[in-house]
Amino acid sequence: MRTIGVVTSSRADYGIYQPVLRALQAEPEIRLRLFVTGMHLSPDFGLTIRAIEADGYEIAERVEMLLSSDSPEGIAKSMGLGTLGFSQAYARSRPDLLVVLGDRFEMHAAALAALPFKIPMAHLHGGEVTSGAIDDPLRHSMTKLSHLHFVSTPEYARRVEQLGEEPWRITIAGAPALDHLHTLNDLSPAELETRFGFRLTPPPLVVTFHPPTLSYEQTASFAEELLAALDSCGHPVIFTQTNADTGGRIITSRIEQYAQKRTDVWRVENMGMQAYFSLLRHALAMVGNSSSGLLEAPSFQLPVVNIGDRQEGRVRARNVLDVPCERSAIAQALAQATSPEFHQSLNGLENPYGDGHAASRIVERLKNVALDDRLIRKRFFDWPAGSSQNENSQSGESHAG
Repeated sequence: MRTIGVVTSSRADYGIYQPVLRALQAEPEIRLRLFVTGMHLSPDFGLTIRAIEADGYEIAERVEMLLSSDSPEGIAKSMGLGTLGFSQAYARSRPDLLVVLGDRFEMHAAALAALPFKIPMAHLHGGEVTSGAIDDPLRHSMTKLSHLHFVSTPEYARRVEQLGEEPWRITIAGAPALDHLHTLNDLSPAELETRFGFRLTPPPLVVTFHPPTLSYEQTASFAEELLAALDSCGHPVIFTQTNADTGGRIITSRIEQYAQKRTDVWRVENMGMQAYFSLLRHALAMVGNSSSGLLEAPSFQLPVVNIGDRQEGRVRARNVLDVPCERSAIAQALAQATSPEFHQSLNGLENPYGDGHAASRIVERLKNVALDDRLIRKRFFDWPAGSSQNENSQSGESHAG
């Protein structure tokens, strides 16, 4: 019996994980245990641990780490508390293999704490670039802390290899969130409206705006620019929850004030993936700076107005319109994104993040990889002298899967 631990820190990564969790749970020789932390445990973010409990997963540990402050000092202290909390959790409940995802500071604390325990780690969504946020150094650091890498595109596989990771450790799996497209039944517009209290006629904009963590001093002004642009376009708006990053409470406060002034604006703390994907099918466009606009929206042929540089460097499809965080530029992009012509231009759009069968690739590797000294003892993979990145990544051995 192989015990596989999975670290989840928010509704966002939990939604991405779900196809993998279901596949792990279906394996008779795998015991799945969840390490729950971060926003899941916070009333400010909807206490989403309740959704995990309702889904029936065994929770190995609850690791409290978030302070009420979202200042740089508060975030740094939360990272320290997370590392301490996970060190105690692993001492009590050490998995044979640990799965981490993405680039959040909560996730980094879990990965860092696992290092002295020699716990083999598998990292999902490595190799990506978001040069407008502090996520990049966290993500790449987690790549170096991890022993297996499940990336979403060939370009990201090359980046992981460029960081010195041996090709046999890398699997191009695709984005696990896209697996939901094959498994989730859509909720009807009436079901969505009844459950969440918003209206879908006329079609709304779905807006998710996270703090620009490398420009957090400008968070308030950026929020005002976004809200002014939304006000000028006149479309109904559904806001989803902001991350627990530096300045996040400023954005939340501004959105609350804005929603009180309009009867066609709603805030939703936590929808769950089924409702969220159902909403995307009925939305007019997506607006903000969430990775969902790049990873998931293409599968719905949904126009995206991507604001600022938080997602700069990520692979994107032609549904994405990149604009600076200025009200006039946002308004102009909104006019384009909501036009019938732009919607029609997205017919037949393919998602560059995979085919929706990532979970099976990930679980097959986790189930069969040898948990031996070769896995734990990493060596830096140097490219041959004079070789280019592209040349070195074309070998048949590289990036299996």
